[in-house]
Amino acid sequence: MILYGISTCETCKKAIRTLEAAGHKITFRDIRANPLSTAEISAIVQEFGDRVINKQSTTYRSFSDFLRMSEAEEQIAAQPTVMKRPLIHADGKWYVGWDDAVQTALLG
Repeated sequence: MILYGISTCETCKKAIRTLEAAGHKITFRDIRANPLSTAEISAIVQEFGDRVINKQSTTYRSFSDFLRMSEAEEQIAAQPTVMKRPLIHADGKWYVGWDDAVQTALLG
């Protein structure tokens, strides 16, 4: 299981603690320190479309009009922290966020 996020994200930290406590082995990938490849970005956007973009974030609000009108791939490539977090890849499936549905799917 790979959890994509940033080291300062409290939601990511909470998800890691909860998943590890449930016995899952987590590989944390800090998307600031180790940016996503073009192929990874494409796979994520193919799975979620533009709903993977956190349009309420200060990162998104700081985008120029041009970048705001760009495709999700370009937005993530320009500033990976614009993604909703955490982003989890487990057993060939992708999950975004840490809501009840994601927790139920991953914790049972």
